[in-house]
Amino acid sequence: MTKLRLLTFSTLYPDSVRPNHGVFVENRLRHLVASGDVASTVLAPVPWFPSADPRFGDYARFAAVPRFERWHGLDVHHPRYPVIPRVGMNVAPHLLYAFARPALARLIRGGLQFDAIDAHYLYPDGVAAAWLGRAFGKPVVLTARGSDVTELPEHKVPRRLIEGAMAAAAHLIGVSEALCARMVALGAPRDKVTALRNGVDTQIFHPVDRAAARAALGLTRPTLISVGHLIPRKRNHLTIAAMAYLPEWDLLIVGDGPERPALESQAAALGVAHRVRFLGAQPHDRLAEFYGAADAMVLASTREGWANVLLESMACGTPVVASNIPMNAEVVSAPAAGRLMREDTPEALATAVHALSAIPPARGATRAFAERFSWDATTAGQIAIFRGVVGRKQAVAF
Repeated sequence: MTKLRLLTFSTLYPDSVRPNHGVFVENRLRHLVASGDVASTVLAPVPWFPSADPRFGDYARFAAVPRFERWHGLDVHHPRYPVIPRVGMNVAPHLLYAFARPALARLIRGGLQFDAIDAHYLYPDGVAAAWLGRAFGKPVVLTARGSDVTELPEHKVPRRLIEGAMAAAAHLIGVSEALCARMVALGAPRDKVTALRNGVDTQIFHPVDRAAARAALGLTRPTLISVGHLIPRKRNHLTIAAMAYLPEWDLLIVGDGPERPALESQAAALGVAHRVRFLGAQPHDRLAEFYGAADAMVLASTREGWANVLLESMACGTPVVASNIPMNAEVVSAPAAGRLMREDTPEALATAVHALSAIPPARGATRAFAERFSWDATTAGQIAIFRGVVGRKQAVAF
């Protein structure tokens, strides 16, 4: 059977400067390509910034991203596009499309061939991808991943453009059933929407020598871990506040972001700073050492598309405590997985931790639960969808 040729399009994709940025998109694509049925070239636009001088902080990192790189075996192109901070939400798809189109045209003139566009995150990426598909005569499959359908459609212009992109797409994928239901509520035909959850790489995320991992981190007491970007919707402040009700526990926070100074100040004000350690961002392939050392992982988010960190932790044998939102409930669906918080309060989080620790699942059972979420079914589902839309396109062209 002829190998499918995709153009993967997303601003959420890792690079040599930001190796953890959009790693969830890369993970799915790498497993898809590893099937042998699919080849992909990645077009991952990066915001334009004039200087890589470190004095400019995060903005300078954009300038340092190479225009092209071979990243984990895939060709990845990083054209630039302008971003207007704070005021550019409504024009973002137009700017992204205006600069991505000539970049893609140059690649095509250079010999790039592809059968379909595989785009991630509906706004602005999915909107721009739908326009690219129309401009170059290729079918587009859009994947919704969270706030692109749960939050952004609350704004008038993004909602209109998202609805237009969904109508133009050949097929729509949601990484959870809850996101699929949201797309249907926004007007997408149900038969055009498929739920393909993220999987977990059980080779990267696996049980480690627990005693050695704890010794390396200097852990001597029951320990919680939180992994992720330090931004408001992750509600790390709730986890830190819960430490006042968990005097026998310590907390590791793995990740970085704009909330870090405020969270450090909160821990100090509550008198728990000596039990809360901020470890900063860590390489993705080293996270198993941190998960494996902890007794439980905490995720108190207000919303998620499909929280990869939950399955990553479980695959390492570490159960989780998570906020009771629809997406998390799809993952934490058995006692071996962990517990859901009953309310969004520090007290409820602490109660869930106590309940989990009172009757802890065997770490082997937690690992076995995570193994049910392999990438195989997701990869097979993607192949079927792309072959279907490419086949329909070829039939129409014939």
